[in-house]
Amino acid sequence: MPIVFARSTTIQAHPSYIDAGIKHVRDTVMPALADVEGCLGMSLLVDRGSGRCIATSSWRDEESLRASEGPVLKLRDDAAEVFHGTTEVSRWDIAVMHRDHHSERGACCRVTWFKTEPAHMDRGVDVWKIAALPKMEELDGFCSASLMLDHAAGRGVSSLTFDSAEAMERNRERIDRIRDEGVREANAEVLDTCEFELAIAHLHVPEMA
Repeated sequence: MPIVFARSTTIQAHPSYIDAGIKHVRDTVMPALADVEGCLGMSLLVDRGSGRCIATSSWRDEESLRASEGPVLKLRDDAAEVFHGTTEVSRWDIAVMHRDHHSERGACCRVTWFKTEPAHMDRGVDVWKIAALPKMEELDGFCSASLMLDHAAGRGVSSLTFDSAEAMERNRERIDRIRDEGVREANAEVLDTCEFELAIAHLHVPEMA
């Protein structure tokens, strides 16, 4: 199975500029990225309360990801100005992408960052796919789930998308239980968990389950 790569830019935005930032990403950043060789698509998560926003672009292969660093730099700087925020960049392998159905307007995401020993990463992927993902699929309002990894750093990020904020709220206790069981079995540690509005959903990553 081909590995798809991703670059995520976390923007600590000024909350009052988030709508302007979403418009800028949709109208300016996405068309520019579409012209960059190897780019498959992008998504944008926003937390209006904290101002934390995460723009993620997907890439056909590692070569495309690396070659795009230059062209993407100005796009990132310009977006940071519109959001009135600072940026931090991470690069990932997309290990798993599974969709029950495509998201619609109003979809929300529960994102969990974790760390483990690099030697334990493969076991962590197996636990996520075999033990956690089937339980996620049973949740009312489940839309999709993904797992992205930074092998060298022993870091990963899991994203769980629901049809609505209400569905995510209804399932919060069960999601916590699935997460806690998974990280325990994978010998991992949770670094952070955050809930976001899925403002743009055009990552276009193929099914990788």
